Amino acid sequence: MAASDKIQVLLNDPNLAPELKSIAQKVLDGQRVTFDEGVLLYEKGELGYLGVLANFIRERKNGDKTYFNRNFHIEPTNLCVYDCKFCSYSRLIKQRADGWEYSMEEMLNIVRKYDDEPVTEVHIVGGVLPQYDVPFYTKLFSSIKAHRPDLHVKALTPVEYHYIFKKAKIDYSTGMALMKDSGLDSMPGGGAEIFDKEIRDQIAKDKCTSEQWLEIHEEWQKLGMRSNATMLYGHIEQFKHRVDHMERLRQLQDRTGGFQAFIPLKFRNKDNQMSNVPEVSVIEDLRNYAIGRIYLDNFDHVKAYWAMISRTTAQLSLNFGVDDIDGTLDDTTKIYSMAGAEEQHPAMSTKELVELIKQAGRHPIERDTLYNVVTDYNEFVFPDAAPKPHFYKLPVVN
Repeated sequence: MAASDKIQVLLNDPNLAPELKSIAQKVLDGQRVTFDEGVLLYEKGELGYLGVLANFIRERKNGDKTYFNRNFHIEPTNLCVYDCKFCSYSRLIKQRADGWEYSMEEMLNIVRKYDDEPVTEVHIVGGVLPQYDVPFYTKLFSSIKAHRPDLHVKALTPVEYHYIFKKAKIDYSTGMALMKDSGLDSMPGGGAEIFDKEIRDQIAKDKCTSEQWLEIHEEWQKLGMRSNATMLYGHIEQFKHRVDHMERLRQLQDRTGGFQAFIPLKFRNKDNQMSNVPEVSVIEDLRNYAIGRIYLDNFDHVKAYWAMISRTTAQLSLNFGVDDIDGTLDDTTKIYSMAGAEEQHPAMSTKELVELIKQAGRHPIERDTLYNVVTDYNEFVFPDAAPKPHFYKLPVVN
């Protein structure tokens, strides 16, 4: 049954509440849902209903295509001047013995390790320390580009940029232009957490404000560049806070069109200062993906990170609005494994990832960072026996 026909079934259901029928009709007609309707979807939208609407939008935008990419991840340090309550990854400077701090040469050596690999992107994000400043990162980016000009540099969140620009006494516009000139190609979506000030102050008070996060992305996008956006959900926030978060993203996207993908991030409660907060269910994960797809009508892509939510849940999410599940990994990225993710040693070959996507009835596409097709795996035939399985490092959040 076509996705539009499934919506017609909803519209003809005498047991469906009128306000939910109204939203279904809006989705069918390509109209935008309101803030209050977004809250209503969280409060009253059952999983099957939300899946029908989200899948319709997903297929209208991207058909059956499901994207992944090949890249590697550099985490400069897990030490940080900030003290986010939900973070299981970083260590305060006073805990220096528990952390690492890579030199620039060590980071460049990581890049060199992939000289003969078909990776398209390096993803750089980590803790915030004084020595990682504007001169450091401009030299790092330019050095990577000098070594491998075709490698896409996706690096740093507004949390890092706000800190280093303030330290350098330059404004966001000047700073982002400098980063572009040094070789930065795009920005990941991290550091957004939840935009509501009351909630943000409780879980991440020290870092950049919501307004500053949005302003840095806007300055970057004014340069004609692209970035992603995240939302940390399933902790102490309420449904209205999630919708408020997405509303602010939607408004910025209306102005710039610079966001590529929305990436909901599930709060994990292992070994952090919010371990008393229970995690939400898989059902809530899928509902959240679906509502994100419905609400953010001006975003092209919604991504689920399989290493964070498990292969099975990621596969299910492909029927709830998700069209990107990140990519193949090895176990060097620690941000989520340290927080208690199901995949403690994430590794999936390209063949396994393609099969996972196909099992969900979707069309696997390897993409580059900007969603250009690298390889269409829909009819691709893998060799029966490879000499050695090979795994590619990919980032936790893009």
